[in-house]
Amino acid sequence: MAKAKRMYGCTECGSTFPKWAGQCGDCGAWNTLVETLIEGAALPSGRAGWAGDQANIKTLAEVSVEEVPRFSTASGELDRVLGGGLVDGSVVLIGGDPGIGKSTILLQTLCAIAQRFPALYVTGEESQQQVAMRARRLDLPQDKLKVMTETCIESIIATARLEKPKVMVIDSIQTIFTEQLQSAPGGVAQVRESAALLVRYAKQSGTAIFLVGHVTKEGALAGPRVLEHMVDTVLYFEGESDGRLRLLRAVKNRFGAVNELGVFGMTDKGLKEVTNPSAIFLTRAQEAVPGSVVMATWEGTRPMLVEVQALVDTSHLANPRRVTLGLDQNRLAMLLAVLHRHGSIPTYDQDVFINVVGGVKVLETAADLALMAAVISSLRNRPLDTDLLVFGEVGLSGEIRPVPSGQERLKEAAKHGFKRAIVPKGNAPKEAPAGLQIIAVTRLEQALDALFE
Repeated sequence: MAKAKRMYGCTECGSTFPKWAGQCGDCGAWNTLVETLIEGAALPSGRAGWAGDQANIKTLAEVSVEEVPRFSTASGELDRVLGGGLVDGSVVLIGGDPGIGKSTILLQTLCAIAQRFPALYVTGEESQQQVAMRARRLDLPQDKLKVMTETCIESIIATARLEKPKVMVIDSIQTIFTEQLQSAPGGVAQVRESAALLVRYAKQSGTAIFLVGHVTKEGALAGPRVLEHMVDTVLYFEGESDGRLRLLRAVKNRFGAVNELGVFGMTDKGLKEVTNPSAIFLTRAQEAVPGSVVMATWEGTRPMLVEVQALVDTSHLANPRRVTLGLDQNRLAMLLAVLHRHGSIPTYDQDVFINVVGGVKVLETAADLALMAAVISSLRNRPLDTDLLVFGEVGLSGEIRPVPSGQERLKEAAKHGFKRAIVPKGNAPKEAPAGLQIIAVTRLEQALDALFE
């Protein structure tokens, strides 16, 4: 077996050097040299491919396309985000702000899975006593789950080969290190190499692995970007740490749909599933207030009703403020320009503040028409009906474009007692749901006239 040689590679141009330097000698970038390993001619035994020592070659017709078997995590919302359950040998990376509930949901999940299958919880940030105290505080079953405190990846994998767990949690990947590198845990090389060993072990053994990842102050996962490419699924925990709701969103999933959303409520006994999120997000005031409207957004495989609020006030600044929470700020500026051009409603001397109630992030264009309706309602100080639903995409020429899954959105609105809906003409059904009046529009001017009928 050839001995691995330590080198320093540039993350910008890929050049390697025998010694570390502050500046790359080839591309001139600063602070881009990170420790890496250059293997010799013979691969160590731990570096075998995922499929074994020799790869098998098949034609696509010879490859079995049977559905990947899954098993439940005992949490309906987590199963939904994962695409229907956990897959053997899958690696799931979950990130989120400190205190958001990453360790809590994984401890709850593993305690439930351990009642059916062997499970191992590996922590590098807490002691075994701390994990046990949290489990007792949450009233979780503690007689089956095994806990290990370790940060050396070679020891973790050796223990896992003996224990043969069905599911394993690594909390967190930034605390894990490999003895083959001399750099400190949490560095780019350490995170990359440790994750590579865990992914290889998962594929060879069939163990499903959860990796907890730290995030930067901007909210992105810390460490090398290649970490997200190596794993099968990437989940983000969203929500305010002092709030009650937690949102688990899938941004990458090789075994299911992306942008799937799971909703949880934080209680003194841990995270509880919210099976009807629309009812939670629609905790509106009893009386109609200006600047508030309800829209139907589509998250993954289900519709959700959320409230969009707007506050428009006279600006005393040379550049009026445009602030959004839960929506794209650049899209707000574009829609205000469309409102001025095709609706003859100027806001160039007004501060505009937009908020999506409940901390939900609406990433689709179906919120355009609802956003403009909330802005007009606040600007004119005229409340909209509490039983009104609005959704639709607004184009730059003032046309109202249809959005996907319009029928399902309308059915969700009818289920929650809405009486009137302003929707694009392309989403108008042939037969409206019982008790729901459909107002189909094709232009922004038509929508504005229908708002205050």
